[in-house]
Amino acid sequence: MSARVPIAPLEYGRRLWLRSWVGAVAVFLYAPLVFLIVFSFNDSKANLVWKGFTLKYYGKVFADDTLMVALGNSLTIAFLATLASVVLGALAAVMLWRFRFPFKASVEGAMSLPIVVPEICMGVAMLVFFAAIGWPNDLPWPFSLGAITIAHITFCFPFVALVVRARLASFNREQEEAAKDLGATEWQTFRDVLLPHMKPGLIAGALLSFTLSLDDFVITFFTSGPNTITFPVKVYSMVRFSVTPAVNAVSALLILLTVVLTTIALKMQDISGESGAP
Repeated sequence: MSARVPIAPLEYGRRLWLRSWVGAVAVFLYAPLVFLIVFSFNDSKANLVWKGFTLKYYGKVFADDTLMVALGNSLTIAFLATLASVVLGALAAVMLWRFRFPFKASVEGAMSLPIVVPEICMGVAMLVFFAAIGWPNDLPWPFSLGAITIAHITFCFPFVALVVRARLASFNREQEEAAKDLGATEWQTFRDVLLPHMKPGLIAGALLSFTLSLDDFVITFFTSGPNTITFPVKVYSMVRFSVTPAVNAVSALLILLTVVLTTIALKMQDISGESGAP
């Protein structure tokens, strides 16, 4: 058994400084979330002084029909926007990665606009567009969510395309040639060779799209009708007056949902990585 090599004082000081810096950044980022979750159990309406432990505010959240409808609307929009964004983003990424065509740089720049343009500008543009075509907001559910869903797809699918294209940069094109030499068709090559390589990027893009759509407020505020309310808009209306434990409870549930989705996505990436390993 080899003896442990002692760490030089200078190297020890660098490691200590780096760990302290990383720890300070982690505390800065996550301490507010911890306090939010802790104070969601606070038995006080003021939410400034701890008065005891209670679960009543979580009960009020689940008993609030308006809040539950808003959450259902947001989950529906996020699911539909994610599904469409993954398909469109994957196709766009494969197109830009595989083919050469005139004005390719212009197409890439146009696809990047929803990423770099401020959300307030996107929201106003969507409002003007839907007002110009006369999109009705008084349609029955879920058709009343159509304008918001289209707007979310518009700014979500470029993120998927960006992630998937970065994943495709590491793909070995010789694998496609080998599959075709063995008699595979274009569809079989895409399904059995290219798609498994894209899978981690698709999962990451789907998770990113779902998160962006679920917590979006600005674009949703401009494209939602008077009879359509989403979860972020509802939370904003609750926060305008005061931050109560009920608001904290809603936020804690949203954090829990995000953590669960992230865990599922990471597990799926691990499974896909193990299945694709030789």
